[in-house]
Amino acid sequence: MLYHAYELQRAWLNGASSLAAISSQWLTNPANPISYTGMGPMASSALEVFAHATINRGKPEFDIDAVKIDGVPDPISETVVLAKPFGDLKRLRRDGLAENAPKLLIVAPMSGHFATLLRGTVERMVEPYEVYITDWHDARGVPTSAGEFDLDDYIDYLIEFLDHIGPGTHVMAVCQPSVPALAATAIMNRDKHDAAPATLTMMGGPIDTRESPTTVNDMAMKRPISWFRQNVIATVPMTYEGGGRKVYPGFLQLASFMSMNLGAHIQSHWEMFKHLTSGDDESAQAAKDFYEEYRSVCDMTAEFYLQTVEEVFQKHSLPSGTFTHRGEPVDLGDIDQTAILCVEGERDDISGIGQTKAALKLAKGLPEKKKRYYLAEGAGHYGIFNGSKWREKIAPVVEEFVAAHGV
Repeated sequence: MLYHAYELQRAWLNGASSLAAISSQWLTNPANPISYTGMGPMASSALEVFAHATINRGKPEFDIDAVKIDGVPDPISETVVLAKPFGDLKRLRRDGLAENAPKLLIVAPMSGHFATLLRGTVERMVEPYEVYITDWHDARGVPTSAGEFDLDDYIDYLIEFLDHIGPGTHVMAVCQPSVPALAATAIMNRDKHDAAPATLTMMGGPIDTRESPTTVNDMAMKRPISWFRQNVIATVPMTYEGGGRKVYPGFLQLASFMSMNLGAHIQSHWEMFKHLTSGDDESAQAAKDFYEEYRSVCDMTAEFYLQTVEEVFQKHSLPSGTFTHRGEPVDLGDIDQTAILCVEGERDDISGIGQTKAALKLAKGLPEKKKRYYLAEGAGHYGIFNGSKWREKIAPVVEEFVAAHGV
């Protein structure tokens, strides 16, 4: 019922968005006398903001055609090197990269957004590395015949991806996947797996959410897991390939994130309107680009979402030593080879200070010389992996760490 109500609302808003877009263009058309008045451009700007906010969005593309190296554009090739039912392994490589360049696997969050949310991360790291990234699929598009996908499966995918890329690979987990990436690292170190990561960088990850709990952590702790199962899990309509699959809808995740900082989002749209009315198209486009990505959401399988809430945010299984994979205990003390870098943002309101750093203490078998912590001053959650602070402050730290512990 929840999903059907959303589909009905979306159908109505699609029509309203199209009408607003057409009206906006007409109000600024030179053939329309109103366009020469003050009211025409102002109303056009308001309608343009509304149209952009309500349009239906699909899965974005990375669209990284080239990066500049010493001022010269170097083309980027993007290929799927391993296809799986719930996610693909993609490779992005610039043409001029050395054959023996380090390999970096970026583990994108499965948290309601597509991997393209990390476009800025990829664009920066594709310069020195052969970049691989987990491209998770929208669960509503995965047929029920593909089976279920939970936290155990996520870990299995990471191990398979690393095995495919080969030995010496460096891993960067952004936010939520820090937990499965750390667990996979422990398993591969324990098993002396040839493709165990050379380094693991975790950025703003909820390793131990008891440290500096945020609003996100509090919301997960307030209610029993049965409440989440009964109130936020929906069934995908039969109009989709994944019809009949139980999911945590992306539109609920987006609504949750938007409500956390509603005032800031309203202010951003007000600023967008002012930029449009003043003719500052560049600033308006920057805001549009952000929300174009931010509002592009996807569904998660119910079993993955519920297991993550319970194990990561309620039971704190990883730091308490009770986390298991396929019934086998996962001991972070088994990590004795993979160097670990933990990055946190000073103003992170999703993963508080200390939550990611906790991994360094939990990896008791790892020599201190293979551990490093970096606190990004002034950076919020998204600033850890996107924007100027990421490009100019954080990325160089990651590069230095990778170079120091490469194989």
